[in-house]
Amino acid sequence: MTVTVSVPGGSYDVINERGILKRVGEHAKLDRRVLVVTDSGVPEEYARTVMSQCARPVLVTLPEGEKNKTLASFELLCRTMLENGFTRTDCAVAVGGGVVTDITGFAASAYMRGIDFYNVPTTLLAQTDASVGGKTAVDLDGVKNIVGAFYQPKGVFIDPDVLKTLEKRQFSSGMAEIIKMAISLDRELFCEIEKAPAGENIEKLITESVRLKADIVQRDEKESGLRRVLNFGHTVGHAVETLSGLYHGESVAVGMTYMCSDEVRARLIPVLQKYSLPVLTDIAPEKLYEVLLHDKKADGGYINAVFVNSVGSFEIKKLRSDELLQIIKDKK
Repeated sequence: MTVTVSVPGGSYDVINERGILKRVGEHAKLDRRVLVVTDSGVPEEYARTVMSQCARPVLVTLPEGEKNKTLASFELLCRTMLENGFTRTDCAVAVGGGVVTDITGFAASAYMRGIDFYNVPTTLLAQTDASVGGKTAVDLDGVKNIVGAFYQPKGVFIDPDVLKTLEKRQFSSGMAEIIKMAISLDRELFCEIEKAPAGENIEKLITESVRLKADIVQRDEKESGLRRVLNFGHTVGHAVETLSGLYHGESVAVGMTYMCSDEVRARLIPVLQKYSLPVLTDIAPEKLYEVLLHDKKADGGYINAVFVNSVGSFEIKKLRSDELLQIIKDKK
């Protein structure tokens, strides 16, 4: 199944197909120098499979984890390309989860003011969210994604077969993003997730999530308005992630429960629990608030927050920081 993302700078395909890992070279231009970026948590065979299809591959394996999504890692990628004679006609391929796709895309956006890059996402979260849409970034001083660029890939290749090596907790983390997309944008899709056994029809869920995201990105590539809906659950979720040991999707799951009506919350929580996702946090509201003040969604003393008051629809509100703190306190 293929979803085409069309933005002012051009278009690219997101291909969701079993076994495509072995056929990336049929769709991507790899007859040049290729920086293949992965991390230590990704099975080595995935990057090696991509490298076998490249004319002149150069491999960088970053340490696993969000803590390595830094300017130092960004510099390592740029320096590696420089030392290996990469030119503007060469490219990069990210083989991994959201950390890898984010940092590879950012390095590609900056090296020689921009080279091609492709995403081969290996986690459910990256397949449904991080690899599509052109948001690239690194973290700085504990603030997520604060340094980065909007820079679209030339192609995204999703192979559901790689999910067989994904640990259950990572799979659930990815489901949180699918649930986020459905409950805020597609009532029928949410009802399907609500009724189906956990993990059923995953290929369809991936494709439907990509379709929803592509539609939003095409209408608002650089998040001037509509694209903010994709941040549902992220306002509080990013603060939870910064202050806890939770994965990104787990943190978003918690964040969603703060930003919805009681009616929606009553339906949302059982679906999150079906995937063993957390729905509460013990972090004090005041601590969450301190982190929220540094959120990049803040705008002139206000924070743009996404609310879901009925399944399949959303509202973006501009809140004063004290209003947001009160919402957090009320939901405890």
